[in-house]
Amino acid sequence: MNTYNKPTKGFWIIASIALAWNIMGTFQFLSSTIWKEILFETLTESQIALFENLPLWYLIVFGIAVLTGLLGSLFLLLRKKMAILLFTISAITVIIQFSYWIFGTKVIEVYGTKDAITMPIIVILTAIAFLFYSKTVARRGWLQ
Repeated sequence: MNTYNKPTKGFWIIASIALAWNIMGTFQFLSSTIWKEILFETLTESQIALFENLPLWYLIVFGIAVLTGLLGSLFLLLRKKMAILLFTISAITVIIQFSYWIFGTKVIEVYGTKDAITMPIIVILTAIAFLFYSKTVARRGWLQ
């Protein structure tokens, strides 16, 4: 049985990085939805068409991914086990989101393979890393 104990400085650093990362993800979501006119000023016509043709369910999944990632980070900082559930939902929705982005759209044609795939892979791996980290620190007794 795990005992509840005090986390290391590394925990606080990683939890803070998780929060910063997920704040950036939230900003990306807002840029793609509410603030898309600002984003579109920097894009080509084919890139704009890519974003405008995304189905509503994709935006919902994207929103769930960033919201649960952000909340997971906050719960991690609060040292609550709810972070595990939230990071699980975030990781699953990130995988769904980027699977569609890569395989269900023309993103590779529009951005090229390297640009179309690099960031999604980084985001997926980071979401999975935060999930496994939250499980690890829970086993160490750092979450209640």
